[in-house]
Amino acid sequence: MQIDTAKPMDILRIINEQDQLVALAVKEVLPEIETAVQFVFQSFQKGGRLIYLGAGTSGRLGILDAVECPPTFSTDHEMVQGIMAGGEGAFLKAVEGAEDQPDLGVIDLKELGLTENDTVIGIAASGRTPYVIGALRYARSIGAKTVALSCNKNAAISKEADQSIEVIVGPEVLTGSTRLKAGTAHKMILNMISTSSMILLGKAYENLMVDVHVSNQKLKERAIGIIQKITGVSYEIAAETLEKAGLQVKTAIVMIKTDKNKLEAEQLLTEANGYVRKAIQSVEK
Repeated sequence: MQIDTAKPMDILRIINEQDQLVALAVKEVLPEIETAVQFVFQSFQKGGRLIYLGAGTSGRLGILDAVECPPTFSTDHEMVQGIMAGGEGAFLKAVEGAEDQPDLGVIDLKELGLTENDTVIGIAASGRTPYVIGALRYARSIGAKTVALSCNKNAAISKEADQSIEVIVGPEVLTGSTRLKAGTAHKMILNMISTSSMILLGKAYENLMVDVHVSNQKLKERAIGIIQKITGVSYEIAAETLEKAGLQVKTAIVMIKTDKNKLEAEQLLTEANGYVRKAIQSVEK
């Protein structure tokens, strides 16, 4: 209550102490997050998509997670998408009133061509955003899997979803400023959902991003480092093999590990459904 008269370091300590409670709150809802991951993984297996949807900070967090998937996991830009009330322009400048219209959530999902193979995760810290309620209700009506992510018990959006995740972080340092603990909790959970789903799809080997999209020099150096770490070869051999593999890290790893050429390594990966470990083990047997 005295934060308005506190010194800068005291303000920082108060915020930091509250932030430390967020991870513990997330830990309490891990079973619910697991169900969400299963929904998403099943959607991906059927060729479906993960759609994040929200308003304000919640919508921006969904978009942020979605746009990081292609460079991190070489996913198609359609595979994970984030939409928010008010459209893309609302990411930079708030569109007042857009979140209060449930029909807009329905319209946005229809424009994406939502199907029963998709999973929709509606995000609303308050748990009562009409835009999200309308979208979840529509998604569920056509058979898509639905998840409601909020920071309130018995949230209104929870009633509209197959699975609710109600992460209770407690009051904000600045009352009602849900970009703080609520936003942090939701960012953590979205990270967990997308990363876990991608790992289950075979986009990691050990703890390394073997499906990284080599689109610039920084990522190329990272790819070479990943190949070196997994195979133990020199920088030069890793770089040369990466080029031979068409800048596909998975293919390069399998080429080195199995002593196969590019086409043979690609065939092994195809037979192993993209799982590097399985592709390598199939030759070792």
